Amino acid sequence: MAVSIRRLSGDQIKPYLDDLARLRIEVFRHFPYLYDGDMDYERKYLDTYARSPESLFVLALDGETVVGAATGIPMDHETDEFKGPFIEQGYEPDKIFYFGESVLLPNYRGQGIGVAFFDHREGHAREQSRFTHCCFCAVERPQDHPLRPADYQPLDSFWHNRGYRKVPELTTTYAWKDVDQAEETAKPMTFWLRRIA
Repeated sequence: MAVSIRRLSGDQIKPYLDDLARLRIEVFRHFPYLYDGDMDYERKYLDTYARSPESLFVLALDGETVVGAATGIPMDHETDEFKGPFIEQGYEPDKIFYFGESVLLPNYRGQGIGVAFFDHREGHAREQSRFTHCCFCAVERPQDHPLRPADYQPLDSFWHNRGYRKVPELTTTYAWKDVDQAEETAKPMTFWLRRIA
């Protein structure tokens, strides 16, 4: 499959916002996120990124169809749920570049696109010169979760190989409705961090 990569910043993403919202809903329905999303929430969430001139959107396109995307934003442009743990632990949010998500349709996995997503986001952070760290957060699910697939493979080893380390003291919670729940519930999230400067 011929997939092209396109980098956009800030409001350049506006023509693709609904495509990105639909992609997030589709990919995050699966374990470990189990996210039962809706377009209204997605538009509000993605607007934070679209309003930041230093944000980054890395799109994977098959022709003009968005089949994958990765995002990043300066941590000081993020919401309090994400900034709070760093401030509490003595980090300076204006020196951290936060990776929002990396989503890719299953048929396009295993072709190096996920590696390209990390390369582009780390490169963007280095180009800005004010960032000393890159980070992202991952949901924590119990090993015996009833919707955990038998063949589920966490991405921890991939993240370790990229130079990220899980920082147990950097945790937050974020609420969403799981596909098997009637109401939103708070999910524990742990940050992974890498020094880039």
